[in-house]
Amino acid sequence: MTDYALPQWLPEMIRLESFGGNWDAFFEEVYNSFQRDFVDNNPVFRGKRLGLKRHPEYDGKSATFWHMISEGKDEESRMPDIRRCERIRWPKAIIENDADSVLKVWAEKKQGDKRIYLWFEMEGYLVVLNVRKGYILPWTAFYIEREHQRQKYNKRYKRNNGNKI
Repeated sequence: MTDYALPQWLPEMIRLESFGGNWDAFFEEVYNSFQRDFVDNNPVFRGKRLGLKRHPEYDGKSATFWHMISEGKDEESRMPDIRRCERIRWPKAIIENDADSVLKVWAEKKQGDKRIYLWFEMEGYLVVLNVRKGYILPWTAFYIEREHQRQKYNKRYKRNNGNKI
């Protein structure tokens, strides 16, 4: 339970407990939420449309979906992460409410790409976008549990605050 008010625009999390611990039913709702937010109703970030990284697909689901709900060093070894799954409704809401003062937003170069970071510090949640020519890809989104990792993103925000997006 938080001791502060969450923004009204933030959707509720999807809880495994709400499905009686049934992973398959839970996972289906997680995927359906992603489908509604990123396929059926494509979000826009600051006037630019968002695409999806479709490949490599796994089990008929896009790479963007897997990057938002799983973790791992390479595509073949990614494993679903319950915290990412629970928050699958958050990325679109965060992207569409990037001007809210609860979010820290900045840009960085990474491996020749321009990445946009939307850091929801009070909830420890980060959304990463990858800027392409004419569109933007939602790259990943994840919950950051450890305090030292949260401090790292705060330092990156301070270092890059003001980088034009």
